[in-house]
Amino acid sequence: MFDFCFTTEFSGFTITAKIQLKNTGVYAVLGPSGAGKSSLLNILAGYSKISKGHICWKSDQIHIKQASERPIATLFQDNNLFPHLTVQQNLGLALTQWPWLLYKYQKRIEEALKAVNMSSFENRRPSQLSGGQKSRTALARVLLQDRPILLLDEPFSALGPGLKNEMLDLVARIANERNLLVLMVTHDPNDALRISKETILVQDGKVSGPIPTKIALDDESGPLSDYLRIK
Repeated sequence: MFDFCFTTEFSGFTITAKIQLKNTGVYAVLGPSGAGKSSLLNILAGYSKISKGHICWKSDQIHIKQASERPIATLFQDNNLFPHLTVQQNLGLALTQWPWLLYKYQKRIEEALKAVNMSSFENRRPSQLSGGQKSRTALARVLLQDRPILLLDEPFSALGPGLKNEMLDLVARIANERNLLVLMVTHDPNDALRISKETILVQDGKVSGPIPTKIALDDESGPLSDYLRIK
């Protein structure tokens, strides 16, 4: 169980949460702009501290741990690929800080690239990749961290509809194959409907749910109906 119940403040903005999630599955994180969705991910990942409460993964209190010690990997909107490094070297940063890669690391990188359908791209630099290929490379890098929880902060929002759907389907497949727990922030209701049966709601700094995604996105009576009508 991924259980978090906390309160924290950011320069006068308060976020409160009381959530229990299963160990595996894909959950959308939906809410208006500025409601606190990205802040929620930063708190869970350990980049921001909670004022009071707890964050627990399988009864382990991870809120007292540094970000690097938590069972969480994060994929941000910006792919954060280093332009002077090859795909292989960029992925190697998830495994070692040394400038050379041991054979065992090279094999793990090959496996990660195969998982995202990028097997023949290890020697290319980011400038030689398309938008979708950059997204696949960034996804492969977080998979190499081998964490059971994956946080997605709108990493595919800059892609066209076709490429974005490809990436969403890829995330859903990998999450199922590896028994991952995925929390995906998105502003697009179609993203949530595509791969998330349940949704976490963030409104005015209050985090609630999860509830069935179809109920959350009912534009007449759902909890996000006002937000959806504005969109």
